[in-house]
Amino acid sequence: MLTVGEILKKEREKKGYSLLHIGKKIRIRETFLQAIEENNWSTFTSRIYIEGIIKNYALFLGLDPKRAMAFFRRDYEKKDDVSFRKAVTSKHLVPESKKYATLGIVVLVLLFLAYFGYQLKLYFSPPRVQLIEPKETQFKKVEKVRVMGKTEKEAVVTIYKDRIFQNSDGIFIYDYILKKGRNILTIEVTGANGKKTILTKEFYLSP
Repeated sequence: MLTVGEILKKEREKKGYSLLHIGKKIRIRETFLQAIEENNWSTFTSRIYIEGIIKNYALFLGLDPKRAMAFFRRDYEKKDDVSFRKAVTSKHLVPESKKYATLGIVVLVLLFLAYFGYQLKLYFSPPRVQLIEPKETQFKKVEKVRVMGKTEKEAVVTIYKDRIFQNSDGIFIYDYILKKGRNILTIEVTGANGKKTILTKEFYLSP
C-alpha cells in the first residue's frame, strides 16, 4: 500500500517537477520535502510541522490535502518509535537568547500561517483576467479588432465556445469581428481549480 511520501513523489515525478523547483515555489527546504517523500519523520521537530508541509505540498501538486493527511495519519500511527530532532533546550540559553528564540519562533509560525493562508486563497479564488488591448471602445470603418488579454497559464480561455490558447506568459489574442452598432464580447476563463471568471467588454462600431 502506498505511503503519503510515495504518493507525493509519484505525482511530482508525473508532473516533471524537481524537489528544488517545488521547494522554491512553496518556500520549504528541499531536504524537508525529500524527508517527506521518504517518510523520514525524525528529520522534523514536531508532527504539526510535518502536517503543514504535507498539506502545502499536496495543494501545489493539485492533490486533495485531506486525502494526503489521511495517508499520513495511517502511516504515522503505525510507528511507535518516532523520535523528532531535538530543539535547543532552554537551559543552554541565557534570558536574552530565550527572548529572541521565542520571538523568532513566533515570527516563523506567523509567516508560515500567512503564506499557507495566501496559498489557500489562491487555490480557492477564481482566475484573474486582464484586458490589455484594445484601449478604445469606439471604432469606425473596421471589420475587426484584435483583443489581447492576460490570465494564468494553467487557465482555460473560451470566447464564444472557442478555446483560445495563451502563451507561456499567459497572453492570449483573439480577432473579434465587429458588426455595426453595439457589440458585447464575453471572455470566460476557467482556472485549474474549476473556478470561473467571466469578463465582458462592450465595443461600438459607427455605421
